[in-house]
Amino acid sequence: MRMLYDSDSFVVVHVQPTEDQAPVAPNLPVLARDGFEIVDKRSGKEVYLDGSWAELFQQQIAAWQLNTPTQEEVEDTLEGYAELAQTPVVLH
Repeated sequence: MRMLYDSDSFVVVHVQPTEDQAPVAPNLPVLARDGFEIVDKRSGKEVYLDGSWAELFQQQIAAWQLNTPTQEEVEDTLEGYAELAQTPVVLH
């Protein structure tokens, strides 16, 4: 797990599986692929992006690496993803 972004409004974490990752509990699956967790600190909700959503977000990150965005541009983009957030943050 690697923190990519932290502001007054958002936190973005890149969650990556590791080869030696063991399940936390015997009945829980092991994370099979990368994903991104976006926490909207203002609403107290989070969204986990995986699959095609994670791929789209990864493309956005790659574009940011080519053309460094302003904080406002990053926050505007994260706001769009945060609209998908339905899960209340219980523990972070």
